[in-house]
Amino acid sequence: MSTEEVIIATLKESEKPMSAGQIADKTGLDRKLVDKAMSKLKTEEKIVSPVRCFWTAK
Repeated sequence: MSTEEVIIATLKESEKPMSAGQIADKTGLDRKLVDKAMSKLKTEEKIVSPVRCFWTAK
């Protein structure tokens, strides 16, 4: 599973929007990898931010 797929799966499992730090903690991924992957996901419009700095899967 790619980093992006792990992030999407984690966001879909969560009942509430999550920050990049929370995603990194929950998945065990390095924060820099999470930030880079989330940047790509934002560009592809696969994640959205309902609240500043918190994200959810589209």
